[in-house]
Amino acid sequence: MIFVINCNLQRLDGPVRGNGKIIQELEGQFRGAGWNVLKLIWGSYWDPLLARDKDGMLKRLMMETVDGEYQACKAFGGAYTREHFFGKHPETKAMVASLSDEDIWRLNRGGHDPHKVYAAYHAAMHSAGMPTVILAKTVKGYGMGDAGESQNITHQQKKMDITAVRAFRDRFNIPIADDKVDEVPYYHPGPDSPEVQYLRARREALGGPLPSRRRKADHALTAPGLDALKQITQGTGEREISTTMAFVRGLNLLLRDKELGPRIVPIVADEARTFGMEGMFRQIGIYTPFGQKYRPQDADQLMYYREDQSGQVLQEGISEPGGM
Repeated sequence: MIFVINCNLQRLDGPVRGNGKIIQELEGQFRGAGWNVLKLIWGSYWDPLLARDKDGMLKRLMMETVDGEYQACKAFGGAYTREHFFGKHPETKAMVASLSDEDIWRLNRGGHDPHKVYAAYHAAMHSAGMPTVILAKTVKGYGMGDAGESQNITHQQKKMDITAVRAFRDRFNIPIADDKVDEVPYYHPGPDSPEVQYLRARREALGGPLPSRRRKADHALTAPGLDALKQITQGTGEREISTTMAFVRGLNLLLRDKELGPRIVPIVADEARTFGMEGMFRQIGIYTPFGQKYRPQDADQLMYYREDQSGQVLQEGISEPGGM
């Protein structure tokens, strides 16, 4: 199992951990839970600088810089980053003396580097014995430039002006002519392009498109006739019953059908007893992957709380498990 968490350092109103490091925090949580953690932080443009970092000052600078500062570096550009990031130590300032402001601005995050992303996935796929999480450092609003890249108002940006659209086109080399930019057309490389062919090949290898619409099942299913629901269709005479009771009766009747019954999965949010569905606990059982390892308090009763590996009811609870 592989999780990928996009760590763009920002939430809706501001940085997630402006005075700290959200990636370090998540790393501790996942490592404590026994996961293999891969941190995808720096892109390839950082590699030459890291190779020259013989005294470890660049790594020290990276570790002491908090997320709020990293956000500002991407928001304000190369000159700002030279002064407020690399300029903190003489050693790191000297490392970028030969780089232009444009070069410094181009120093990328790992989550935006295809080569680094591939390397992370390769490592994750070849990790055995435990689940893996990839913590990918990215920039919120990547590609928007002055229109919203790495800014606190990024999530509120519903549209970009034409100047920003042109800058976006140029940045990502999207082949749309100048006289068409004002129309903001969708660009598609074509069905025979290498990119589309690759995507289709990978999707086929994974079993085809999802979601997919199927008109016929692999196995024919015979639905029960209306006679099976006679207890409901014949009415209740002068006695009134609630809509809920009628529904539960119908569900119980369908569960007794030998062909359809095993395919029905009632999903309950901790309200089975409220709606008179507790009879299903014993009839079809509550699904649990490990079986029932305790004797339920109501074990002596007819409709006791029966959990079973082959149970059909999904008992989701309300929010107690999510109380954290």
